[in-house]
Amino acid sequence: MNQERFKKFAYQLFSIDSPSGFTKHAIDFLEKEANDLGFKTSRNQKGNLHILVSGKDHDYKVGISAHTDTLGLMVRSINADGTLRFTNIGGPSLPTLDGEYCRIITRSGKTYTGTILSSTPAVHVFKEANTAPRNPDTMIVKIDEIVKNKKDVEKLGIMNGDIIAIDPKTTITESGFIKSRFLDDKISVCILFEILHMIKEKKITPAHDTYFIVTTYEEVGHGAASLPEISELLACDMGCIGADLTCSEYDVSICAKDSGGPYDYDMVSRLIELAKKENCQFAVDIYPFYGSDVGAALGGGNNIKGALIGPGVAASHGMERTHMQAIESAIKLILAYLQ
Repeated sequence: MNQERFKKFAYQLFSIDSPSGFTKHAIDFLEKEANDLGFKTSRNQKGNLHILVSGKDHDYKVGISAHTDTLGLMVRSINADGTLRFTNIGGPSLPTLDGEYCRIITRSGKTYTGTILSSTPAVHVFKEANTAPRNPDTMIVKIDEIVKNKKDVEKLGIMNGDIIAIDPKTTITESGFIKSRFLDDKISVCILFEILHMIKEKKITPAHDTYFIVTTYEEVGHGAASLPEISELLACDMGCIGADLTCSEYDVSICAKDSGGPYDYDMVSRLIELAKKENCQFAVDIYPFYGSDVGAALGGGNNIKGALIGPGVAASHGMERTHMQAIESAIKLILAYLQ
């Protein structure tokens, strides 16, 4: 892999706000990148991007997916004092959002900055400042504009239903750590696009016609519910770390079972053998509170086999972290799977 290209691409993608339901700008960016590489693209009605890579066999088609939609918030109502109440998009860890910067994106296209805070944020004023629960009923967004009441906010064009995007604070360290919100799952999208670069540069032909699928509603449960005509789907999503799991930030994780049930036994076994053959740093784990695009695809009635892998990501749905070693192992495993 080309690490410098990968890092540059990651910074570009992570800078594009794309909470579930507001992914058009990210998909536009990714579609242009794929077209510039010479690949044929299309979109379905919900905005999923399909990138077709021709293989040696045109009869048996496979798919590999990652999702570019992220967690976020949405304006629920405007308070009398000019602050905003919000509702979740997906399942962000709300205590980690206390004090984070955000962007409020209006329907007219205007963007305002703000800060997500507890409604009792000042230690010098509220005795419960450190102990109050952090949830949508006890948190607010303060807008970085001179607003003193609800009418002032409405004059800005802000209304219920506007997107609130959270600053990802993407940082890549010299020691190889990638720290950011929304590694779940933009880091996997970066992996797929690095593989597309490698396919073109090294003239790699997959064993089968392959759809690279970037989904747009995974965080709310139905990302890959509709698929092009394929026989199996490999989802690339974050690998879980913690409790009794064996994965670390340096491994590619192979998921045997998540909260929706076991993945296809033969596919999982094949991935384990490929990981061994390619000398990948890998782990096999059970994810206790997790669903993927494979689960959405099966729930949508698609007649497929399915498996799930991904780089190990710490602190999921908070301020997440992984390492370039996990990225490299994920790329090696996917290339072996494709060939």
